[in-house]
Amino acid sequence: MELKVFVGWDPREDIAWEVCRHSILSRTDRSKVSVVPLVQSELRRRGVYHRPVDTKAATEFSLTRFLTPWLASRDGYDGHAVFVDCDFLFVTDIREVLADLTPGKAVSVVQHDYQPTETVKMDGCVQYPYPRKNWSSFIVFDCAHPSVKALTPEVVNQAEPAFLHRFQWLQDEEIGALDRGWNYLEGWYEARYDKLKAIHYTLGGPWFEHKRDCDFAELWLAEEAPLKFAQPEPKAA
Repeated sequence: MELKVFVGWDPREDIAWEVCRHSILSRTDRSKVSVVPLVQSELRRRGVYHRPVDTKAATEFSLTRFLTPWLASRDGYDGHAVFVDCDFLFVTDIREVLADLTPGKAVSVVQHDYQPTETVKMDGCVQYPYPRKNWSSFIVFDCAHPSVKALTPEVVNQAEPAFLHRFQWLQDEEIGALDRGWNYLEGWYEARYDKLKAIHYTLGGPWFEHKRDCDFAELWLAEEAPLKFAQPEPKAA
């Protein structure tokens, strides 16, 4: 069964999406993985997403990420679907995450104890602290789970952001735990980890000039290099 992956897209970080996509597809069997950008303007055009613009949101995909299982299941799909922020770099086959899941969980995430001291993130956006911060930056949804099926566009369009990001739409026992290697926070965790799977440049990555010397910058820049002269992929959701 094909693994469906949805990547958050923001016009300010298009190159981050391109590199994230490339890092996924270059390490897997492309016939078994699809990678689709979540483009808010397209979701609004189709009437799927119609919340008022959130001025506190750091990215355009802050809340559209929770549409992932509904979008994945439109054709009757009942396997697993992944949401991932665009500021990720995968260093292994993303399908390996399926072997790390605990059966019966509605979602699986890296359960960080992340309490940043910075007040600004990425390109000047305000850093808002909250419980379970960064849990929702990489989510594996079981699209067949009843609690996931209940996460409809109506819920996503009406629920408070905290309700969604803190996974209050689930019972705690429905949340599976992944090894931190699947959402390895650059600048928060040390610059070496034996089980590294995916690097998350949560404070901004080498696509920003001031982050060219961050941890793992050389890996991201090496991934970007072959894309500089490639034809951009069309955006869809």
